[in-house]
Amino acid sequence: MTTRAAADPTPVRDLLATAVAALGGQERAGQVTMAEAVGQAFADREHLLVQAGTGTGKSLGYLVPALLHDKRVVVATATLALQHQLVERDLPRLVKAVGTTPGLDASYAVLKGRSNYACLHRIREGAPDEQGELIQVPEGSMGAKVIELRKWAEAAAENGGSGERDDAPRHTEKEWRQVSVSARECLGASKCRFGQECFAERAKEKAHKSHLIVTNHSLLAIDAIEGIPMIPEYDAVVIDEAHELAARVTQAATDELWAAEVERAARRSVRHVEGNEADDLADAGDALRAAVADAPAGRFERLPEDLADALALVRDAARACISAFPKADAKSGQEPDPAMTQAKGMVQEVFATAERMAASSEHDVLWRTEGSDRMPPTLAIAPLQVWGQVRDKLLADNTVVMTSATLMLGGDFNAVARTVGLKPMPDEEQPWRGIDVGSPFDYGKQGILYVARHLPPPGRDGLGPAQLDEITELVDAADGRTLGLFSSRRAAEAAAEHVRKALPHLTTLAQGEAQLPELARQFVEDPHTCLFGTLGLWQGLDVPGDTCQLVIIDRIPFPRPDDPLMSARQKAADQAGGNGFMQVAATHSALLLAQGAGRLIRTTSDRGVVAVLDPRLATARYGSFLKASLPPMWTTTDPQVVRQALSRLSSPSR
Repeated sequence: MTTRAAADPTPVRDLLATAVAALGGQERAGQVTMAEAVGQAFADREHLLVQAGTGTGKSLGYLVPALLHDKRVVVATATLALQHQLVERDLPRLVKAVGTTPGLDASYAVLKGRSNYACLHRIREGAPDEQGELIQVPEGSMGAKVIELRKWAEAAAENGGSGERDDAPRHTEKEWRQVSVSARECLGASKCRFGQECFAERAKEKAHKSHLIVTNHSLLAIDAIEGIPMIPEYDAVVIDEAHELAARVTQAATDELWAAEVERAARRSVRHVEGNEADDLADAGDALRAAVADAPAGRFERLPEDLADALALVRDAARACISAFPKADAKSGQEPDPAMTQAKGMVQEVFATAERMAASSEHDVLWRTEGSDRMPPTLAIAPLQVWGQVRDKLLADNTVVMTSATLMLGGDFNAVARTVGLKPMPDEEQPWRGIDVGSPFDYGKQGILYVARHLPPPGRDGLGPAQLDEITELVDAADGRTLGLFSSRRAAEAAAEHVRKALPHLTTLAQGEAQLPELARQFVEDPHTCLFGTLGLWQGLDVPGDTCQLVIIDRIPFPRPDDPLMSARQKAADQAGGNGFMQVAATHSALLLAQGAGRLIRTTSDRGVVAVLDPRLATARYGSFLKASLPPMWTTTDPQVVRQALSRLSSPSR
């Protein structure tokens, strides 16, 4: 690798010190190291992976060098919660602290997908119903909520508000759809009579004038990887929560198709096309329904003939229907018919998805979902891998900094680097380096990792009596204060029921019994409480203090063997000469384990135990890789030692 002269770290260090002092904080060595490394990466145009433990202050660690960079920087987050934190708290405070620094461009903007903004055209002109007629307000209680949302949007338009969903009155997904549109449904600013007031267009305009743009992984993927311009030209990208990047890019590139969607697009199109094209599309939807019903659930390595024929029928019928829509007359000066625009957009979406599925590319994975009482079986398609697209479409053109509390798996950055398009070892083509700036926490003294080696390995039938008794004994020793992270909803509910019967003096909550914010509030307010749940708790819960002194993980969170995408990726890695299990299943599990274990220690005063009830963490060959991915806690397999430690922690005299 070519040796480069080091960039002068003084401006970054000085501005960071000014910001920290103004915000009433204290200098953190890891934060300083990170800020200087990010500034160096920008100067050298070298990709950087930064593992920064909870409490490091990584937001300032990348925001300060981003403000000092001489070209536009995009910050992309995985979750709306972090995006909200950056825009509503971190950036305003930082700009107030350092915004007057001579020569510093401290302008910033937030940019989201179009459906995250209220649409003034839909609000003022109405939305098409199933027959394509414009309706003003739905009936019933939803109508009252829609009226409230419309009043809020009008006030935002009048007062210069953002019109963003996050700022709207409380609402459901269905209610929000009554006041918003997707990108395909949008008339376009130049054709819409309310284009000058449009919230989404105003957000884009502000972004064009700003030095720093905050967005999300999905919008970044659409802009950089799918090539649909969504973000103004930028030089560098900071990807926070970068352990989620591959999954979010996959999610953004995943499409679904079901017969009801095809038929709905056909109904919307009937009044806009003169021939039989809409009826033909509806008939194709019927054929798709029959083919999907007859097809087996799971991945299709080769498309069944009936399903291939049905997809081709939908594709061809959708193409013909699109061609049958009247051509827009640019010279007429008339605003496009919003009902027709929406109908055509729906048909175009059906066509694009059906064409992709019918192509049956080796680069895609196609499968049929199981279906349920509420949702019929659907077809889904996702890219076999995303590292190539990330490498060619994002890393090739921009300097990229990726940061998270969890980037080192098995003791190094190679596993994560591979998933995002960086070779396991840096090379001339894609120069990168990884640094771990540490954590302010002393995990060896603050936390215990307990592996229940004496328990039987987990089986397919869920939790057995030995695991349920172990959970009860641990919860009893901790006197509540327990966050239970389970591999399935059934396991979480079984554990909750068992603990309620055995320890009725404690409060035991299970995910699904109320909304997550309400469950989290109850968990925080009463220390003698247990909260049991699944994936939403593994990564999305922050409960510092005595509320959580025990985190129970029922089993190593390997992907299900019948997961179509994971199994396809594992097989492809094997065929390429790699170790599919380690590259896919073990890497997936290591990330989740690290995130789950990270729920325990959130401040320098937190103490507690992470209890893993899966003996394979201690006995299997891959166990050392998984343990090396966890915070460096003191480790034991002795249940008596752990119960005594929990009892001491829960004692009022400690």
